Amino acid sequence: MTNTSEPKIGIALGGGAARGLTHIPFIEAMDELGIRPARIAGTSIGALLGAGWAAGLSGKEIREYSYEYLGSKRSMVARIWKTRIKNPSSVFRKTMTMQLDACEVINSFIPKEVPSQFNELKIPLFTVATDFRTWQQVVFRDGELVPAIAASIAIPSVFKPVEFGGRLLIDGSVSNPLPLDIAGRNMDILVAIDVNGSPSGHEDEEEPSLIEVGLGSAQILMHGLISNKLVAFPPDVYTRPQLEPFRSLEFWRVKEIVETGEKDKEFFKRQLDKVIEKFISGKKKTR
Repeated sequence: MTNTSEPKIGIALGGGAARGLTHIPFIEAMDELGIRPARIAGTSIGALLGAGWAAGLSGKEIREYSYEYLGSKRSMVARIWKTRIKNPSSVFRKTMTMQLDACEVINSFIPKEVPSQFNELKIPLFTVATDFRTWQQVVFRDGELVPAIAASIAIPSVFKPVEFGGRLLIDGSVSNPLPLDIAGRNMDILVAIDVNGSPSGHEDEEEPSLIEVGLGSAQILMHGLISNKLVAFPPDVYTRPQLEPFRSLEFWRVKEIVETGEKDKEFFKRQLDKVIEKFISGKKKTR
């Protein structure tokens, strides 16, 4: 996209733990349309994948990287314990649950192309976390990048809270699972990718673990928050892939999850292309 008449496009990448890997086909779709967003706002895994995209990685490159490092349980565990984590006691702390250190995990998995500072990114990025003490959302747009991403993905009971900027921070999905308000500010077109998932509609043969019950409860609450955001900040293009078969922490099923998003990719491209054509033809929408 090079014409000055083309719209400023804001992208909201929602949270959804492992299900959020479904963002990848839609990032690829926007690459294929030649779209360079004016702003990316990401929550939780949306912040992590958004950082890769904002750093200049293509959707295809993000897919290849995810397949390489998330392809199996064994490779994930090996990467956590072998790469940059020198002291195992810094990863886990003994409480009622074994909590991961989000900064250490991000440092272990983040692509080398992603810079250390927000201002080094090629596309403006906003990440969302939640202040545990005040219950308010915290939006990062400058300064150190890794702690901001780590705070955004710090799922309670899985990761210990991140101490950063004088705050105690947890997962951004607790306060704003789909940051439409942030992505759409001063934009001509707002695109939203909702990866929270839907109820399965059938009984699961396996009894969920304590963590899975907690994550599932959070998913239900996130659904309500997203519904309210969609009313308050309606996007021009909205997609919500069906992700029922996947549990929140099944990152090793990355290929299956990404392929699920493929089903909606072409329809998403047609929707977005139509909205852009409408804008360019002079039917501009004031946000």
